[in-house]
Amino acid sequence: MALLPNEEQREAIEHINGPLLALAGAGSGKTRVITERIAYLIKKGIEPSGILAVTFTNKAAAEMRERIILLLKEKPKQLVISTFHSFCVRVLKAEIDKLGYKNNFSIYSSSDSKILIRNVLREIKINAINYDENLFAWYIDKYKNNLIKPNEVE
Repeated sequence: MALLPNEEQREAIEHINGPLLALAGAGSGKTRVITERIAYLIKKGIEPSGILAVTFTNKAAAEMRERIILLLKEKPKQLVISTFHSFCVRVLKAEIDKLGYKNNFSIYSSSDSKILIRNVLREIKINAINYDENLFAWYIDKYKNNLIKPNEVE
C-alpha cells in the first residue's frame, strides 16, 4: 500500500504555475512527487511537450517514465524525461549550427579519450609505455578550460 503524500508533497504535486524545485534528502519521496506532479499536470490539460523532467541517472529517468505510464495508464507523447547529459546533447545536436558547428559531433567518455590519446601517441610514434595518457588528458583539459586552441599550444 502506497503512503499518501504529506502536505508539502501535495502542494508540490498540485503546483501548476511555473517551475518547481524539489529539494529533499535521499529516500524522502522526491521521485514520487515529481512523477505524480507530471501526471497531475497532464491530467489538468498541460501538454506533455511543455514538460521537461531532468535527473542525474538513466535509472532514475527510466523509473520516472515507468511510474508516469502507470499513473496515466498510457505513455504520454512528446514528454521529455532525461538525464542532464542526454538532454544537453539533444539541445546541442539541434542547435549547434547556430554557433557555426556541425551537429555530427561525438562526446567521448574519459576511457574513450584515453584510448584516443594512446592511438595518437602510437600514430606519431611515441612509446605510450613511457607516457601516462592521464597526463596528456590533464593537459588537454587544462587547455580547453582556458580556451587555448590546439594551434596555440607549443
